[in-house]
Amino acid sequence: MDKLLALEPGMLIWTFITFTLLLWILKKLAWKPLLGALENRETKIREDIQRAEDARTDAERLLAEHRKLLQNSEMEARKILDEAKGVAETVKQGIVDSAHEQARQMTAQAKAEIQREKDTALAQLRTEVADLAIRAAGKILGEELDADKHRKLVDDFIGNLPKN
Repeated sequence: MDKLLALEPGMLIWTFITFTLLLWILKKLAWKPLLGALENRETKIREDIQRAEDARTDAERLLAEHRKLLQNSEMEARKILDEAKGVAETVKQGIVDSAHEQARQMTAQAKAEIQREKDTALAQLRTEVADLAIRAAGKILGEELDADKHRKLVDDFIGNLPKN
């Protein structure tokens, strides 16, 4: 076991020569391809990181645009709802006003109809009162009077009465 750990000058020289030769062979044959592969991998990783960063930037931009569009859509929806409420209120007020106007017209028509009926009834009443007065006067006097003359006389009298 002591021989394995002992330093021998010949073995040391051959180990150094073998190591240097191996290092030179690796440098000529394997070092450039290894460095090239490492550089290619490093370049690919940098490109992948840059693409990921660009994708993240685009995603953030799209997200900001989406939020802005969503906010604009909500504002537009509120505006449309407010306009619809305004139109509905206007239509409602128009319907109410129209109903009030119709009710006022119907009331005015009813009052006019009542007045016409009242005037007709009063005219009929005057005629009947005049006829009754002529008949009563004829019976009281015991003779037939001239109906046209008396009717004119009664109509004048009734026309002079106060109207209620």
